[in-house]
Amino acid sequence: MTGGAGAAELLELSARDLAAAVRARTVSAREVLDAHFARIDAVNPAVNAVVTQVREQAYEAAARADELTAATPADDLPPLHGVPMTHKDTHATAGIRTTSGSPVFAEHVPEHDELIVARFAAAGVISTGKNNVPEFAAGSHSFNEVFGTTNNPWALDRSAGGSSGGAAAAIASRIQPLGDGSDMGGSLRNPAAFCNIAGFRPSAGVVPSAPAGDAWAWLGRSGPLARGVDDLVLAMSVLAGPDPRIPLDCPAPRTGFRALAAEDPPDPGARPLAGVRVGVSADFGLGVPVEPEILKVLAAQVRVFQELGAVVEEAVPDLRDADEVFDVTRAFDMAVNLRAVVQEHRELVKPEIVWNVEKGLALTAEQLMDAALARTRLHEAVRVFFDRWDVLLTPTSQVLPFPSEERWPRTVAGMPMQTYVEWMRSASLISATGCPAVSVPGGFGPGGLPVGLQLVAAHGCDVELLRTARAYDHATRYADAVPAL
Repeated sequence: MTGGAGAAELLELSARDLAAAVRARTVSAREVLDAHFARIDAVNPAVNAVVTQVREQAYEAAARADELTAATPADDLPPLHGVPMTHKDTHATAGIRTTSGSPVFAEHVPEHDELIVARFAAAGVISTGKNNVPEFAAGSHSFNEVFGTTNNPWALDRSAGGSSGGAAAAIASRIQPLGDGSDMGGSLRNPAAFCNIAGFRPSAGVVPSAPAGDAWAWLGRSGPLARGVDDLVLAMSVLAGPDPRIPLDCPAPRTGFRALAAEDPPDPGARPLAGVRVGVSADFGLGVPVEPEILKVLAAQVRVFQELGAVVEEAVPDLRDADEVFDVTRAFDMAVNLRAVVQEHRELVKPEIVWNVEKGLALTAEQLMDAALARTRLHEAVRVFFDRWDVLLTPTSQVLPFPSEERWPRTVAGMPMQTYVEWMRSASLISATGCPAVSVPGGFGPGGLPVGLQLVAAHGCDVELLRTARAYDHATRYADAVPAL
């Protein structure tokens, strides 16, 4: 280090600022890595976010990064040069154990990198290990029989969410500034809300999930998590773009994210959301139960959007078909991806997965046809809504972070939940629409637990959505708060 920040200050830097410091040679990649691993040693025993570490491999990569820094003009170095990152344990990493949180794959070491990992590496990220997930990323609470439970940095007896819970907890704990994740029914958004960070689910095809067993699958998405929206934009500038292995369209080109990343930070006093039309709904027009503490935060934050210039009114698309679309598509996808695992290792797989796979195997042709027609009706309802509105604002999660010993919440606002996915409807209803969605920190409930707000835009309007979220994030900066670990 050449007179730069100390280790504690490094851990507070955004990914953007951390990479800039490495490029400017005020700190070396190896010194950043020292701070990263020291933080893991200090806090990971409590949060259990990082489950696999490859320190020798990471230091070799950091040494190569420092050699590149010395030999290359700063402007020619990659945008995330020297930034350390553990990866979601369902994302394949070449030469690094990838268990998917399952005893079936407890010693599995892939030979390839998943696309999101490869694109982060090409952007300069140094891989340091893996972070925790629920088994096969099923459910929004990160526990499994291989590594145990990830705890929420804001309250160690509470869930960190899932399935990207290990990444969210690591980011909130200041282990790393940025992470990769995936989202079928809320797996980027729920942990972001629970841990007071930001998580982005892009439009289909913007960040291809490759390689894939079913290249045409549309419900699950890959995307980034970060403490702030600026870093989400930076991450998308290196993650977005088509891949020939995935035939889905890519409506938001990488150049759009790069242009947004280059824009000056929004000035909250200049009303940066002037003219933006925001429809807000607490119950999604379906009577979805939401805990009252979350509703209070949502009501308070509506005023922030209005102060930033947005026109905010009660409005929501007709989502009556969304449950059917999500439930059938999820069951189908689970059966496609995990039927062989359940058939061969049923006794090793958690019961929620067995139930969901069997539900998929039991689908009839009539159910699949009905779901296809429901998806078409839902698409039209959402299209009509976004003809008038730019953004939909809702709660991200229906509950505050719940006790970590629970597998899933059995009641929400006094209403019983019948399945392990029902309490996530605030996220899964939006998943069914196919629209891009981002969870941003919205403040804290009366007990100091984080609350996330969900912003949704029309398919392909990913850049515009992040621009709106960025203005709100700069005006509030709730993610600057640090959990007292």
